[in-house]
Formats: sequence, structure tokens, C-alpha cells
Amino acid sequence: MTTTLQTQYIEIEIENERYALNICDIHEIIKMQDITEIPTSKSYVIGVINLRGKIVPVVSLRNRFGLPEASYSKSTRIVVVNYANEMIGIVVDRVNRVATFANMQPPSERIGDLQDTYFAGIGFTETGLVGVLKLEHVLHE
Repeated sequence: MTTTLQTQYIEIEIENERYALNICDIHEIIKMQDITEIPTSKSYVIGVINLRGKIVPVVSLRNRFGLPEASYSKSTRIVVVNYANEMIGIVVDRVNRVATFANMQPPSERIGDLQDTYFAGIGFTETGLVGVLKLEHVLHE
């Protein structure tokens, strides 16, 4: 089943893999800043930041995907999303561009649990495939 969508997405990178978030879910994209660690029961929550007086929890997408943490670089960004009536920051290695997918297909059931849980579909671009993330699954246990 192929679906044609004109929804805009922000294309991000984690360890040379490309993913996308629906642009409607994004509050803003900021440069990396100091993150205050807090004790938490969720291993992928790495701490909080102060965003203009509002405390925002920050999630490591690398940790969430079972990848080793890497040193932050000049291209590391925090993508602040609106989720469940609050702002949450997601650390990504790089923000690439705004993208639309002329063709998006659901992930294959044969790929495995990670795909079924975290991905809404696979988008096709002129430079390759991009996994479209389901924010509600990425940010929940």
C-alpha cells in the first residue's frame, strides 16, 4: 500500500541514519546546551534544560535506539517537540532539512520490533530512504 503525502517533515540524523519528525510536532530546534542531569527511572532521559524559564526534559535518541552515546559536535542539536501538552527535547546528531515525501510506505512487518514500535513509515527521497518516527512511541516506554 503506497500513500501520497504532502506533509512536511524535519529530517534528522543519528549515526549516519536518517529519520524524520512531522514538522507539526516541532516547537523549535536549538543548539546543544548544558543539560542538568537528574535521577530518573527512564534511562533515555538524560536530564533537563532551561528553555527561557521553562524546564524541558531531554531525551537521547541514541540511547533510545540502543546506540552508544557520542561526543557532541557543532552539528548536534536539540529538537524541542510538543508532546502530550508539554515540551520535550530530543538530542540528535544533525538536523538536515525540511522534507516532503512523494511516496511513503508503512514499515515492513519482517524488519522487527524496533520498526513496528518507532516508525510510522519509510519515506522516499532523491537521496535515499528516511524512517518517519512515531513520536508517541519514541517518547514512551
